[in-house]
Amino acid sequence: MTGKINIPMKKEKLRIYLDTSVYNRPFDNQEQTRVRLETEAFLLILEKAITGAIQIIASSALEYENSQNPFIERKERVASYLAVASKSIRLNDIIKKNALTLENAGIDPIDALHTAFAETGADYFLTCDDGILKKVKKHPDLFKIEICNPLEFVLKEVFKNA
Repeated sequence: MTGKINIPMKKEKLRIYLDTSVYNRPFDNQEQTRVRLETEAFLLILEKAITGAIQIIASSALEYENSQNPFIERKERVASYLAVASKSIRLNDIIKKNALTLENAGIDPIDALHTAFAETGADYFLTCDDGILKKVKKHPDLFKIEICNPLEFVLKEVFKNA
């Protein structure tokens, strides 16, 4: 016996960045199966964040986009969802540069900005935006983060050890 004590390393919580499409999913037509399942996945992700099992990362871009929502009830509800985030990232020169690189590669400006924020502080970028998801499949080497929809994330990560 050498006298060394083995202390288990604390497992880091997954850090998740959700774009505006995810935060607004509960307001979409819930009669569509896909929409309903993505909404349920989003609510489960919120629950996991509230209990501390995962971390949600927000950004100044999300706050700005939400402030532009003309529907007061939605704006307030999304603000309450954003309040669950354990960290909010502010725009800086590195994020601007990364977003511009993505934009120059054909990604829509706001999507490029969200992706750059996610790449800065998260392990996953979740979106319900089919345009982003299609670009990820077509150009996987363009992105420095795993990007998927909320349902895929829940199936992959949340139930991994179930």
